[in-house]
Amino acid sequence: MYSNKLARLMLGLYSRKAAAVYGAIQSGFSWTAVCKQRALWLQRSVNCHVSVRTASQTTVDPDEVRRFQSLASKWWDEQGEFSALHAMNDLRVPFIRDNLLNVHATRHPGKPLAGLKILDIGCGGGLLTEPLGRLGATVLGIDPVEDSIGTARLHASYDPDLRDRVSYRACTLEELPAEEEGGEEERGAGQFDAVVASEVVEHLADVETFAFCCSRVLKPGGSLFITTINKTNLSYALGIVVAEQLLRIVPSGTHDWEKFISPVELERLLESSGFSVQSVQGMLYNPVSGAWSWTNSTAINYALHAVKVIDDGEPEQADESTSRPEDNAAAATHS
Repeated sequence: MYSNKLARLMLGLYSRKAAAVYGAIQSGFSWTAVCKQRALWLQRSVNCHVSVRTASQTTVDPDEVRRFQSLASKWWDEQGEFSALHAMNDLRVPFIRDNLLNVHATRHPGKPLAGLKILDIGCGGGLLTEPLGRLGATVLGIDPVEDSIGTARLHASYDPDLRDRVSYRACTLEELPAEEEGGEEERGAGQFDAVVASEVVEHLADVETFAFCCSRVLKPGGSLFITTINKTNLSYALGIVVAEQLLRIVPSGTHDWEKFISPVELERLLESSGFSVQSVQGMLYNPVSGAWSWTNSTAINYALHAVKVIDDGEPEQADESTSRPEDNAAAATHS
């Protein structure tokens, strides 16, 4: 009875621009220097009373790393702490797939994302990395928790179809290209067709540096996909009080409401890092059925697709062709 009332409550309660693109960083800078310069720029902005979050030289919060370290062995328990993330694949995989197909117009029957390189940031145990690899993409999953990367590698090793498509690395976003520097240019910069950060932004120490680094590793016209939690009273009530403390859908302490971010603020940050936001769509989790669905309200969870703007100030392709999540809802349930 209580669960039914909660579901009705959730369903009943559900009902973007100011920023300038900063100057381009000189191509001779190393990756580490680029990220540090970005952090210093943000700190100067704070001193000038610009409304941005506190900047640091890393996107990683050590407290978050310790928290997920304790859960590293539980990623593939579909009935455990990450059950909601397993269920979210029914929405986020088609959302990524269909938007990428509209941008790149590739046609590979059975492997629609073949030929595309994707970076999965904060991949955890590979819950999203593996499905993208099975769609034909070459996917690199990164996470600062080494034990989670160990879990991801072990699980992927059981599927021969993933051996040449999926790889993992225990590192942060800002460390990734630094590890791949060589020759006359940084191989880490501008090498990915898409970057995915699903349920990651709300755990970061520095969202501004994160947005800048995402732009750095993407090719011009590349896509950024984010799913995260809005910062509203409703998201606190349902995302923390109900989900963590009452129903225990996720472990207590998983989320910090102060780190939640609204679609408007996230769009502002992305635009300041050279992105054009193409679509924002609300997502709704039903704790009774354990299923996700698209909704017009972004009051709690939402998905965002942005494209890195090319030199002429326009995305690689007109966004009229961008797939809307609601058009893919039926397909999502079968993915």
